[in-house]
Order: sequence, then C-alpha cells, then structure tokens
Amino acid sequence: RLAMINGNAPISELYRLAAEDWVRLDGAARLLEETKTAVLSQRMAALGDLPVSRAELAVKSTDEWKEFVTSMVEARTAANEKKIEVEYLKMRFAEWNSSEANARIERKL
Repeated sequence: RLAMINGNAPISELYRLAAEDWVRLDGAARLLEETKTAVLSQRMAALGDLPVSRAELAVKSTDEWKEFVTSMVEARTAANEKKIEVEYLKMRFAEWNSSEANARIERKL
C-alpha cells in the first residue's frame, strides 16, 4: 500500500510535484540574484558619464530599483516556502514508513 495524504495521491507523487515546483521557483530566484549586479551596472551606465558612487546612488534610490529588489526577495521567499513543503512531505513519508514498520512488528507479536 502506498503512503497517501488525504487519500488522494501517493506521497511520492506529491513530493515529485512539489520538488519540481521548488526547482522552478529556486531557479527564478537565483536568476534574479545572479543578475542583480548586471542590472545595476546597466542602469548606472544608462545614466551617462557620472562617477560610479553617484550613479549607484541614483539607481538605488529609484522606485524601479526598489521593485527589482522586492521581486528578488519575493522570489526567494516563494522558493523557500516550496522547499518547506518538500521537506514536510519527506517528514510525512518518514512518519508513515515508521508507523508501517511498527505495525509490522506488532503483527508479529
């Protein structure tokens, strides 16, 4: 008998689906994190011939930059939430597996 949650799908299938979602969300978050420096550089360069410190301040003080950083944090949060779901399913399977083992031992007694 396969471990089920709420009688719907086996835990293994729920784990697979959650893990696929986590990989997708983590990839999106990592992409934003990895491109942060490039995006900052592009926006600074678009300002023209300004000293680096002034250009950085100008870019980082915009609502557009705030939105970019906010989207990056939200993407990481979504990935972390999905990872928690994956870990929860792992724990549920471990609990089910342990209870099945205990039941087998009790049946032998």
